[in-house]
Amino acid sequence: MIKIQPFMKGMNIVIVATKSKVVEMIRKRYPEGTRIEVISLYDPYLKLPPGSRGTVSFVDDIGTIHVNWDSGSLLGLINGQDRYKKVTTPI
Repeated sequence: MIKIQPFMKGMNIVIVATKSKVVEMIRKRYPEGTRIEVISLYDPYLKLPPGSRGTVSFVDDIGTIHVNWDSGSLLGLINGQDRYKKVTTPI
């Protein structure tokens, strides 16, 4: 999570640079083709149960991990809100 301190001059530049670094870290950890598994989702109304698996298609500019789920869903995961893990073993 990025702290915003509006009283500091030039903070917007720092926030953008910090967010950019976070997004790059996410992209390196979850490149296209990475298998991923849901632990829990922030939104309780979504129909993707814990244990669901899918394949990362891309990470967008705000750090959302877009996944092609084995169930057919195309739900994106939100860093810092949803809980998920990289799958290193086959099914």
